[in-house]
Amino acid sequence: MTSELLQYESGDLYEVPISLGTQLAVADSFLLEDGRVRNLGMHFERFSRWVAKISETSEAGIEEFFHMVVQALPLEGRWFPRLELHTDQDESRQLHLRLREAPDELGNAILWTYPDGDPRVNPMIKGPDLSLGLQLRRRANMLGADEAVLLSDSGHIAEGALSAIVWWRDDVLCAPSDETTWLDSVTRREVFAIAEQMGLQTRVEKAKPADLVETEVWMLSSLQAIRPVDSWIDLGGPLAPATHVEAFSKRLRMLSSPIR
Repeated sequence: MTSELLQYESGDLYEVPISLGTQLAVADSFLLEDGRVRNLGMHFERFSRWVAKISETSEAGIEEFFHMVVQALPLEGRWFPRLELHTDQDESRQLHLRLREAPDELGNAILWTYPDGDPRVNPMIKGPDLSLGLQLRRRANMLGADEAVLLSDSGHIAEGALSAIVWWRDDVLCAPSDETTWLDSVTRREVFAIAEQMGLQTRVEKAKPADLVETEVWMLSSLQAIRPVDSWIDLGGPLAPATHVEAFSKRLRMLSSPIR
């Protein structure tokens, strides 16, 4: 898979070696297909908000970075770019754009509940726990699942290791409440907005995995959009068939717009 790391400095982006002696402090990825992205501005806003929590990067500086990113993104092919803020031992901070070819689209998913407490250090910002999320997903893969579901201390669903989890109560779209710790998801925001535009009810609720027996469950991400969940290991019962996916997937595709 092609991967290229571009560093932002003095109003320009230039290629640097992939292996750097820095830590990934903030990251935000989005799917780019033939020069079109869903709600790129929402990704920029989220990345900027996260950067502001840990860095003194000026608003003008990050806006210039976003402008350079748009100019650097390819207009052909399927890509999964990632905006990054790196930090090093000297506490210096550097903005990067990582250009990566996007993997293939995947079909329905299988979930597995991570049995221990939430191991993340900073679950409110994507970046510090990204490698941990990959490790948790690989552990799920070894058990025949596609994703590990993380729970709160009280045993309620928070989110997937690298995804958001939502479900349906008849025609009501549901997601974990703010009483659990979940990462702000652009795709979750998009899906909830679509439901409201369609006149469907939405709500957040505290739910344990066993509460979702016989419900329709989705796994959401910017890369894969909506993946219906076929089964959930050790859930205690079956899930319901996916009946809402087609209408939502069509509307998600309509959100894509040219980057320039």
